[in-house]
Amino acid sequence: MSNLILLILCFLFGVILRRTGRLPTETPLVLNRFILNISMPALVLLHVHTMPLGSEIGVVMAAGWLSFLLAAGFFVLLARWLKLTRATTGALILMAGLGNTSFFGFPMIEAYYGQAGLVVGILYDQLGSALVLFTLGMVTAGIYSATDTGWRGIVGRIVLFPPFIALLLALLLRTTEYPVWLGEVLKRLGDTLAPLALVSVGFQLHPGHLAGNARNLAIGLGFKLILAPLIMAILLLELWGMKGLTPQVTIFEAAMPPMIAAGIVATEHHLDPELVNLMVSVGLVLSFFTLTAWWWWMRG
Repeated sequence: MSNLILLILCFLFGVILRRTGRLPTETPLVLNRFILNISMPALVLLHVHTMPLGSEIGVVMAAGWLSFLLAAGFFVLLARWLKLTRATTGALILMAGLGNTSFFGFPMIEAYYGQAGLVVGILYDQLGSALVLFTLGMVTAGIYSATDTGWRGIVGRIVLFPPFIALLLALLLRTTEYPVWLGEVLKRLGDTLAPLALVSVGFQLHPGHLAGNARNLAIGLGFKLILAPLIMAILLLELWGMKGLTPQVTIFEAAMPPMIAAGIVATEHHLDPELVNLMVSVGLVLSFFTLTAWWWWMRG
């Protein structure tokens, strides 16, 4: 509960700071750069190093990748029908394909499924959402961004992306025990991600942007909060006949609101920042209701 309250308060602080003019307009840019270069790499180094591996890792990992691929296919086809711009298409793929599976996901999982559900949540987040963001997410951002000139530029962005470098280091160091001081430092740095990210999102919130983005916002959140987890539920529960905690938490993670880190990447690549910010902020609020509905439905 304290984690959820922290997220809400930081979001409100961002809104208040913008309205009162206490911080410059460039504040979100500075906060986002800090998150991408310090907070996120620290978190990856900490969690991937101690990530539990089990027999169900394949299903959970595949679910995270499948969610993104479904979003990519859906919005590529929809873009042709609705004649969406490349920037908007890229934004929708990133925001509807990647969920806030850690900083919002972990507290929600613990609240609804207890500590036992967190193991599945960590696997989904680190081997699904995080890996997708560092690879397919960066490729998507590069393809739909007007700033990249080709595959060489896209690959370069991925290789030099600080969280991706941290991921490689964490995998190489899995058999090496961190000193106690290093673990504490990484935890403190990683803990800055959620508060700073929510302040940044709140700071960029402009309700007036709803008027020109209502249709795309509804479609994007409809896919992310309802259609994607529904497809996952059909696959895991009906077609594969899975039962127990693992499929339920996997579906629950698939139903999370758009990922803040993906929003930062999209904004850095100038992929429809207004729509991106609305999907993060509005999705966060709506997900309190949709996640409760998914949990209630899966109980039966």
